[in-house]
Amino acid sequence: MSSPRVQRSLALGSLLYAASMWGLMWYPYRLLDEAGVGGLASTFFTYAVPLAALGWLHGRELARVRGPRQRLWLVALALAAGWTNLAYVLAMLEGEVVRVLLLFFLSPLWTVLFSRVLLGERLNRAGGAVMTLAAGGAVTMLWQADEWPLPASRAEWIALSAGMMFALSNVISRHLGEVGEGARSTAVWAGVVVLTAIGLNLTEGGLAFVGQGDWRPWALLLGVGAAIASVTYTVQYGLARVPANQAIVIFLVELVVAAVAAYFLSHERMGLQEWLGAAMIVTASLFSGHMQDAASKEPAHA
Repeated sequence: MSSPRVQRSLALGSLLYAASMWGLMWYPYRLLDEAGVGGLASTFFTYAVPLAALGWLHGRELARVRGPRQRLWLVALALAAGWTNLAYVLAMLEGEVVRVLLLFFLSPLWTVLFSRVLLGERLNRAGGAVMTLAAGGAVTMLWQADEWPLPASRAEWIALSAGMMFALSNVISRHLGEVGEGARSTAVWAGVVVLTAIGLNLTEGGLAFVGQGDWRPWALLLGVGAAIASVTYTVQYGLARVPANQAIVIFLVELVVAAVAAYFLSHERMGLQEWLGAAMIVTASLFSGHMQDAASKEPAHA
């Protein structure tokens, strides 16, 4: 058995790896979109790969999930994480990378609410300041004269909803700490596949690329699917061992990696207003690990 210190180091390393990968993941999805594989189709296939290749390995873990309440929470994880990952891809295809991620990383605002309900974590004195700072950063970034400081495009609204579901899925995953990483990972993949399958059925031409006979999109889909499998495992491993509001600090690495990648790969640059808003949001996320006191926790309500 590994010592608690070793387990914590592995958990932190797992989250750091996952954050770095997600900071780069938007780029292959844009390449797939340019090749005629839309967001719904690319998300469906890249999550169907790990579900089909590895999901069956965790049948016993899923069978050990006991009681309707625990199964219900596993379904909730599948739906929340499913929308998080699908919305991430759709927002990245339509919007600016850094603006999308900044809205995504308003997660401390939502994490504290979900953590309070599901994990019984109460705010300490710093909590209100952190939430105010995060909200102020969003207002600063989105502020336009004579307009409400709200997301300005569909991509930004999708990114905001993805951040909410990201926070919820993190807290639910923490709540399901006794459920194996394999079972939780399979639930995540299944949730994405189900939601994207519904979306493909409601749209036309989403699978038109299948008959084109070009092997390169399929190779890229397979590679992204393999990367997603590794990221999902590491995220579930880390979140089961790191408090939800500390995990969000590590996930900020994604923002740094994505900003650098967007600068070199898509020539995206932010103005002063975006930088000020980003500094406030990042600062709020950095201090989000101090939003609860260990002594203020109470048993989860569910």
